[in-house]
Amino acid sequence: MARYTGSVCRLCRRENLKLFLKGDRCYSDKCSFDRRGYPPGQHGQRRGRKISDYGIQLREKQKVKRMYGLSEKQFHLFFERADKQRGITGTNLLVMLERRFDNVVYRLGFVNSRTQGRHFVRHNHFVVNEKKVNIPSYLINIDDVVEVREKSKKIQAFSDSLDAVVRRGIPQWLDLEKENMKGIIKGFPVREDLTMPIQEQLIVELYSK
Repeated sequence: MARYTGSVCRLCRRENLKLFLKGDRCYSDKCSFDRRGYPPGQHGQRRGRKISDYGIQLREKQKVKRMYGLSEKQFHLFFERADKQRGITGTNLLVMLERRFDNVVYRLGFVNSRTQGRHFVRHNHFVVNEKKVNIPSYLINIDDVVEVREKSKKIQAFSDSLDAVVRRGIPQWLDLEKENMKGIIKGFPVREDLTMPIQEQLIVELYSK
């Protein structure tokens, strides 16, 4: 599967939004988005051109896709699943993205970015309900218990991430037992829990064309 290997800071600048793709660096004065808050490339500092309705919808889709670190195919599959569910398609999509395993370990503070979350999930550092799960796209359910494996608790990266989680905070739908490196899923997130500036209706309109 194709994987983006370029500078992730360019992605934030392209979407004109800090996507927090580099963990702690995004909160420091080294953040490229704060230092160069204009689009990348040689024409990035030119005055902005008028964007069509399609362009606005496309940028919104690209923003959310890059935020969660998905390929185009993966993102479209999530949208199709969300569209088949009852309720509002856009909200269903965001809730499903939040339930991804790599995102949940990030939200709980075990890792400092979703990219690091995918890496640690694939390398078997977590268990769900005392069973090993190494699939980043695995969807977490209510009452699931997510823990760092006993053998992995000595890894310094986990301690460092948990010490820094106070900057992000823990969502209300999650409960963290920091000392035990354990998280409990109290419920699914609702739209009010998702504070990033996302206009999911634009994504629905884009895929509905």
